[in-house]
Amino acid sequence: MTPRYPYLGLVVFLVLCFAAAGIGGAVTTPKIATWYAALTKPSWTPPNWIFGPVWSALYFCMAIAAWLVWRQGGVSNATLPLTLFGFQLVLNVYWSCIFFGQENPCLAFVEVLLLWLAIAATMIEFWQRSRIAGILFVPYLVWVSFASVLNFTIWRLNG
Repeated sequence: MTPRYPYLGLVVFLVLCFAAAGIGGAVTTPKIATWYAALTKPSWTPPNWIFGPVWSALYFCMAIAAWLVWRQGGVSNATLPLTLFGFQLVLNVYWSCIFFGQENPCLAFVEVLLLWLAIAATMIEFWQRSRIAGILFVPYLVWVSFASVLNFTIWRLNG
């Protein structure tokens, strides 16, 4: 059964995702020019300006993916995938709080591994309900894979 107001659901998922982005950004931004700038980073670290556009695109894709799964029958027909979605979104924000807020690349690396698993589980559950939703999570998993390696390398270079 399709939800009664499907586009309202889209708005809700966009607001959720970009609220997560805003919280993460509020923790991250003050540390970029100070703490993060002082860290030793590998030569293959992307320039700072790339993170905003990449994360914006990823949050947009996450919202669309969740909406595609939700609109097939609402929360009651997609409890597990949408719960996983919410869990990975919380872990996503929490990573920023650990890495930048607590200035702890070691603990952030452990947390990003949990985030990676949560993203993979969400992607699999989404794929089973909507291939497009599953595909929309692929760039997110790839980016977090890269971010995990970067996080690990920063931790080791500065630990």
